[in-house]
This record gives sequence, C-alpha cells and structure tokens, in this order.
Amino acid sequence: MYLTTTILLIIMIAVFVFSSIKFKSPEISMAFAGVVIAVIAWGLIEGLNNPVRYLVEGLFTNLDLAILFMTASLFINVYANSGSLDTVTRKLVSTFSNKWILMFFMAVFMIIPGALTGAGSVSVFVMGGLVATVITFMGLSDKKTAAFVFVFAIMSAAAPPINLWTMLMTASANMPYVGFGKLLSIPIIITGVFTIIYLGWGAKPQSTEKILEKLPQATEGMNLVRILLPLITIASLILLSLYLPWNIPVLGLPLMFIISTIVAILCNPKKTTFKEYRALVDSTMEQVFPLAATVISVGLLQSAMTATGVKGLIGVTFVTLPLVLIYGFILIIGPITQGSLSYGSAIIIGTPLIFMFNTHGFDTTVVCAALSLIFPIGDCLPPSRIVGRLTCEATGYKGSYMSFLKQLFLPCLLLGGIALVMLVNPNSFAFLK
Repeated sequence: MYLTTTILLIIMIAVFVFSSIKFKSPEISMAFAGVVIAVIAWGLIEGLNNPVRYLVEGLFTNLDLAILFMTASLFINVYANSGSLDTVTRKLVSTFSNKWILMFFMAVFMIIPGALTGAGSVSVFVMGGLVATVITFMGLSDKKTAAFVFVFAIMSAAAPPINLWTMLMTASANMPYVGFGKLLSIPIIITGVFTIIYLGWGAKPQSTEKILEKLPQATEGMNLVRILLPLITIASLILLSLYLPWNIPVLGLPLMFIISTIVAILCNPKKTTFKEYRALVDSTMEQVFPLAATVISVGLLQSAMTATGVKGLIGVTFVTLPLVLIYGFILIIGPITQGSLSYGSAIIIGTPLIFMFNTHGFDTTVVCAALSLIFPIGDCLPPSRIVGRLTCEATGYKGSYMSFLKQLFLPCLLLGGIALVMLVNPNSFAFLK
C-alpha cells in the first residue's frame, strides 16, 4: 500500500508539473492532477469506490469560501465605485503634507480590501493604481512603489478578519477559526512599519498640488457619514457575531457582506443605474473568478489526495521529519509551494505541519497563524506569481522582474523571520490568542 501511494504521489507531481508548463494555470493543474490520480487509484487500490464521488465532493468542499470571495469583492468594488476611497484620498493628501503620514494611510488603504476579502489581488485591483499614484509623488522610484503595493497586498491577505490560508488549515484540521486576531495583526504591524521606513527613507515628495492633479476628483455629495456607514456596518456585524453569538441569528460572512453592499449602494451619492450596477457585478465576478477557481480546485485535489492516501503519506512524512529540518527549510518550501499551488499550499503543506507540531505539544493556533504569514510571500514566485504580476501591471512597473523581487527581499524576510520565531516557540505566543 505504501508503494502504491508513493507511485500515486509521483504521478500527481508529474501531472501537476506538466500541466503547469502546458496550461500555465495552477487551478487547472491542481484539478487535472486530482482527476488523474483518482482515476488511476481506482484501478490500483482495491475497494476504492467510483472516483467521481470524491471529485464531486471535493468541488463542494470550499464552495463556501468561493462565495465569500465573491460577496466580499462585490462589497469592496461597490464601495470603491461610490467614490468613497477617491474622496478620502484627496482629503488626506490636501490635509497632510508629511510623507510618513501619507504613506501610513496608503498602507492602511492597501490592507483594508484584502483583509475583508482574504485576497491580496483584490487590494491590488481596488487600490493598487490609486496608492501607486500617491506613493510615486512621495518621491519613491517605480521599483519601490511596486514593492510597497505588493508587500501591503500580501499582508492584507494575511490580515484578520479573513485569512484564507488559516481558514483552509483550520477546516482541514478540525480547529475553530478563533484567536487569530492579535497573532496575525502584530507581525503585520511590525513588518508594515519597517516597510514604510525602508522604502520611504531618503525619498523627497513633490508638491501637494502635483499629487492632486493626478488623483480622481472627489465625488460630489460624499460626506463622512456616507463614507463610514458601510464600513461600520460590516465591522459591527462581524463583532456582533463574535461577541454576541447567542443574541443574533447566524448570518455568515457572505450574507454580512451582502447587507453591507446594500448599505453601500444606499450611501452612494452618484446616480448609478441598474445597468451600471449589473456591469459592476459582471466585472467583479470576472475579477474574482480565478480566486474562486483556486479554492474549488484545491478542494478537488484535497479530496482526491485523501481518498487515495496521498495526503496521509505527505502527513506521515512531515510528522517524521526532525524539527530542525522543518525550521531550516520552511521559509523556502512554504513560499515556493504557494507560488506553485496558491492556496493549495495550506492543505498540502500546512495541515500536515499542524498535526506534526500538535504531537510535540505546541499551540496549533500559533502554528497556524505563523504558517499563514509565510505562505503569502510566495505570491511573487513563479509559476503563478499572481499578486506580483498584478502589482507590476497596476503600478506600471516596466523594470525587470528580478529587480522587483530584490526590492521585496528585506520586508518579506522580516515577515518570514517573525513567523519563524513564532514556529520555533509557539507556546510563548499563546497569550496573544
């Protein structure tokens, strides 16, 4: 049985690599690899039922996450379409002339969309171009501007309340998705402050008038109430569900985002027609489709690996590895796996590591948080390099991709280093839960 499972693992890797080269899509590659090993195992493993059952189950495993992607992205796009973010940005630029204050606010703007949707690519789609405009006029080079957008985009995906790597790992390991707020926020704050100082040091900002000339005009009729009410709505619903779970109906995050989207529509001072909103919904679905396809293909591959024993083989292999090897290679293996498998890294690498650390008596919540800080770093690595590619497009960066990666190295190393410290002694950070 061990030999059969090992053969299936080798076949799965070979099919994935071939598909990645042929189709250049991690989503198609994961789905194709899952289908192939399920069909082959049907003939090799005695007693294995029809593989169609496992594949269909896998398609629905992460469907709730795909729906969450869609509703959260729709909320962010409707909110941005109302002109709220443009208005706030112009107000901040005209009010504050200090470079550090403006860079701080731009960092917060990059964090919010990804934190609410769980996807750094959404932050790049929604805020990347606007933030890049402001940051460029702060005196940063094109390379540093692209690095600024990328670093805060990946940290927005790792930030609470929605961290998809953590959600996938906790679901797979039968853990509750609670206690991650401070564990994720503090490393992100430390890395964010360092990134602002590191990239902004020595930059000489241009005049406020030049910045305002390049920014979109403020939306007429937009006021503080219209800007804050949609954000207060989603924040209030999330907090109520966390602290008063027995006093309100179970809404779920997708419905919370739908309610907040309705509030954002009601707060929109623009005369937006139904046809325009329908076009916005269409563009949002097109924008979020690759992300939804990723989590669904991850579920399909996970189900196929579980049914054929491949997932168990990987888990046993990790459990038997010496801790020193895991600590020595996780900052390399984690990002590389993310670059190849996208969110599938959380299932294939993350979940076995959680079980392994649990056997050593380590706090698995801290371990899960640390891993979810390491995986996003790989979003700039091939073959997928999803966020890295989008960042270069949104900021108009025309330099070599290798020079872009070199500019990211120190901030990403700091984020990974903090996560590694959390992994080495997770029980010392348990008080942050």
